[in-house]
Amino acid sequence: MNALEVRGISKTYPGVRALDQIAFTCNKGSVHALVGENGAGKSTLIKILSGAIAPDGGELLLEGQPYAPQSPSEAAIAGVSTIYQEFNLIPGLNVAENIFLGRERVEKGLLDSRFMRKEAEALLKRIGAPIDVRRRVGTLSVAEQQLVEIAKSLAISARVLIMDEPSATLSDHEMTLLYNVVRKLSSEGVTIIYVSHRMDEIFDLCDTCTVMKDGRSVCTRPVGELSRDALIQLMVGRELDTRFPDKRPPATGEIVLEVEGLCLDQRVRDVSFNVRAGEVVGLAGLVGAGRTEVARAIFGLENVTGGRISLQGRGHRPESPSEAIEAGIALVPEDRKSQGLVLGLSIRENAILPTLKSICRFGFVDARKERARVSKVCKQLAVSASSVEVPVVTLSGGNQQKVVFGKWMAHSFSLLILDEPTRGVDVGAKAEFYKLIDEIARSGKAVLLISSELPELIGMADRIVGVRDGVVTGEAVALGATEESVLQMIAR
Repeated sequence: MNALEVRGISKTYPGVRALDQIAFTCNKGSVHALVGENGAGKSTLIKILSGAIAPDGGELLLEGQPYAPQSPSEAAIAGVSTIYQEFNLIPGLNVAENIFLGRERVEKGLLDSRFMRKEAEALLKRIGAPIDVRRRVGTLSVAEQQLVEIAKSLAISARVLIMDEPSATLSDHEMTLLYNVVRKLSSEGVTIIYVSHRMDEIFDLCDTCTVMKDGRSVCTRPVGELSRDALIQLMVGRELDTRFPDKRPPATGEIVLEVEGLCLDQRVRDVSFNVRAGEVVGLAGLVGAGRTEVARAIFGLENVTGGRISLQGRGHRPESPSEAIEAGIALVPEDRKSQGLVLGLSIRENAILPTLKSICRFGFVDARKERARVSKVCKQLAVSASSVEVPVVTLSGGNQQKVVFGKWMAHSFSLLILDEPTRGVDVGAKAEFYKLIDEIARSGKAVLLISSELPELIGMADRIVGVRDGVVTGEAVALGATEESVLQMIAR
């Protein structure tokens, strides 16, 4: 039985044809992958399916009946629920309160908290999630919050569950839990539309795959009929060499960054490593190991409580990011939307932020220099947009990440810190970022790379430093390392 039919869905924004006659069908109880490069139109289609925006043309059928939600609440009533990368939870409320938010059980004018707790416990038990429903959501891990979102969907008897990059911040253990939940829901007849850039997930978890490119549906096929290379070629429209750049010669330049016995309260207790000019050093560790905190401390965003940081032989303890930038440090943060961009500003305004002072004279921006600098960045990184005046919030995830990278290209940094630089980025854009990182290292810059993708660390880094519970557990040369050897290092 068809759970969802998408027939000729189109959507146009000023100057942009976001969707053009999208069509595919999802079978009931299937796990249906929706894949494509950043900018392919996946996010626009998800918003239409979830009722956030209306299409310009085409129609939707839900279990054979016309489906045209005018809002997310209408979609939820119809049985379609969406879990976005940024969860829709209130940290200050407990688990049960979040699950029943907007649908609270009221008895004689009072909240029936006992009933909601009991129902929330039953929903979490159904998906095998042992979470105390009285806990504040703000105290939960990312994986636990995701399970709460799934329980919310079940509370409205969702027939179709859309999951947008559900594994973006999960560890291997948490991924196993997610897989189990998805398979269980599928076996119960819930249809899952699974949006992901990770090839392994598509082939491990999904039954069918719809490929999108440039706002069009390229094809819908059983996953079993596709190879990894064939799927990539359908997504990018060309053969893609997904190998990492050739390994660089061992770095012999000066030590740019040296971290010795770094402590940050209880989160980071003893971290020591160094990075030379022309070298990429990777930090490996599970989510919560302290890697991001180390990066933030180097960039002046965390209070150092012990140890020392040296930058080019001098003591380095910035009190703010502006001091770190002045010292020659650039940071591509883990969360581009809340930390790397000002979403309400244009591409031009975001791209010039770190170097704005250098093109100002007597308090005024030199418009000619600004245009030239931004134009060069957009051309160098192939940012796809109709104009540099377009707000970055309207860009795809990959193009937003290009702007985050690009804003540092005019900055004369000596150290580039990359925290999950390819998260939520398609395979084509990943290859572009890998080439850029390699070029930066070969130009003599030092690069500190934090990534949860072990193949990325092994393929891009010269050395890998393992971190667990805020302590360095080992160091290895990346050439010859395997995923198993790195895992053993971070699990000591």
